[in-house]
Formats: sequence, C-alpha cells, structure tokens
Amino acid sequence: MASLADRQCVPCRGGVPPMPPEQVELHLRQLRGWEAPGDTQLCKTFHFANFKMALAFVDAVGAMAEEQAHHPDIYLAWGVVRVEIWTHKIDGLTESDFIFAAKCDRIFDAKFAAAASKH
Repeated sequence: MASLADRQCVPCRGGVPPMPPEQVELHLRQLRGWEAPGDTQLCKTFHFANFKMALAFVDAVGAMAEEQAHHPDIYLAWGVVRVEIWTHKIDGLTESDFIFAAKCDRIFDAKFAAAASKH
C-alpha cells in the first residue's frame, strides 16, 4: 500500500459524510504530530529558525495545494507556520485531508527539517 504522501488528493463533491471518529484515529496514527480537534480538522504547527524559512515552507505548501486542488488554511508568523486542513464541502475530514497532511510533512522533512528550530 502506498504511503499517504505518495497518493493524490481527490476533490470532494459534497454529499458524503465526514470521516467517523474511529477512522480519523486510524488515519491520524499514520501522521506525525498532527492533531484532529473534534475529529473535524487536522492541525499542526511547524517551527523554523527564522521568518525566511517559514515563508519558504508556506510557498512550498501553497504550490503543492494548487497541484492537489486541496487548499488549507495557513497561518504564518516569525519562525512558525500552522496548517489547518479539512474538507470544506462536508465540514469534516476525508482521506484527502490526511494525504495532504502527509505531503506537508514530506515537504518539511525534505527541505526544512535539518535547519528548522527545535521547539
């Protein structure tokens, strides 16, 4: 089975139920450091050594979001980026949200982890 990060997000057309809490928990185990408050969204805060690195991460995640046609809420501050993901059409989580989260982690690990601030 391909890792979540190797898969593609699938656009949600609505009309499907959000992922139930037990499935959220199973999928969450495949991620590192992500939280699922209320089982309705995924959230993670990434830490960086400076603003420039944080901004570069936001740019990389934004490019990936366009590629995947799946768009998170991203909050940028000096050395900190918070990513929040959910499927807006159903106001909950789908498998694509977990795929997107894994892709964010892959970007961080590949380009930023070695130089990121350890918080």
